[in-house]
Amino acid sequence: MLKIKYFLWLMIPLLWSCSNQDDQYVNIPLEFTVPSNFPALAYNISLNPPTEKGFELGKKLFYDGRLASDGIVSCGFCHIQANAFTHHGHTVSHGVDNAQGTRNTPSIQNLAYQTTFMYDGSADHLDLQPIIPITSIIEMNGNLNDILKMMKADKEYQKLFGLAFDDGAITTENMLKALSQFMVMVTSSNSRFDKYRRNESGGTLTNDELAGYDLFKSKCASCHATDLQTDNSFRNNGLAVNPMVNDVGRYKLTELVTDYYKFKVPSLRNVEVSGPYMHDGRFGTLEGVLDHYASGIENSATLDPVLKQNGKFGIALSDTDKKQIIAFLKTLTDNQYLTDKRFSEF
Repeated sequence: MLKIKYFLWLMIPLLWSCSNQDDQYVNIPLEFTVPSNFPALAYNISLNPPTEKGFELGKKLFYDGRLASDGIVSCGFCHIQANAFTHHGHTVSHGVDNAQGTRNTPSIQNLAYQTTFMYDGSADHLDLQPIIPITSIIEMNGNLNDILKMMKADKEYQKLFGLAFDDGAITTENMLKALSQFMVMVTSSNSRFDKYRRNESGGTLTNDELAGYDLFKSKCASCHATDLQTDNSFRNNGLAVNPMVNDVGRYKLTELVTDYYKFKVPSLRNVEVSGPYMHDGRFGTLEGVLDHYASGIENSATLDPVLKQNGKFGIALSDTDKKQIIAFLKTLTDNQYLTDKRFSEF
């Protein structure tokens, strides 16, 4: 009986704290684990560790169209979860007032393992990357001062900022940190290929998939390296230049002649669902991508050396090779990531 009374006595302050949860809430850290088949993190997670409320705030920001000048185009407008957070079906991104950019929307997955962002590497820190699309006149066309005013007048934002950060301040810095916390947690590491690599249940590959993996390692993995499927480098992969746009790639940022027409190597994780492909979305199918590498390479001064060897251009691929490589690429589809309710708007 004494034990029961003592337990009830202990419950009194607990019940009180539940009724005053906004004041008493302790922000809970979120667990972030590096899968055994992944390389080390590039993002210093200790400087902005994800928390329950930081993640919740970042998710709200990610899907809030009020960050854009038209009140509609959120980050999630162009980054659709079911398609690996790409703008499925659009060759290039569409922003406010249906303005069109010149580049295909890249996926959001495993960003904590990257040191540069955007196709030309124009952002070198995840905490700063969102400024580019938020303020771009052809994407969200947002005004940071207006966004701050909106958030400060919003009771839910007042509450979330207060719970997510020690200073509770509604600032651009805290907004960007919250977005980073959300994006850091958006990870893809549970495809059938991952399970195969980790010798887990559900990781069985067919003969064609295994043959495709062997071909991939010998013909593709010099650029699409590690189980992240990218070495995060910038390369010219021999695409014919669109004269209407003349997107010079990384050269626009560095102004180094050696960077003409170089773009960041994308991850191939979830590539089955993230078409169209290439920085300008010119190929609608994986077959079209492999046809390019087999017979469509355009020579230029900055063409990647791996595509120009022994006087020959491209990668030798038979029809069977292409079929088997595509079979392998489909093992990189991570349905858990594509359907995880933690990352969805609703």
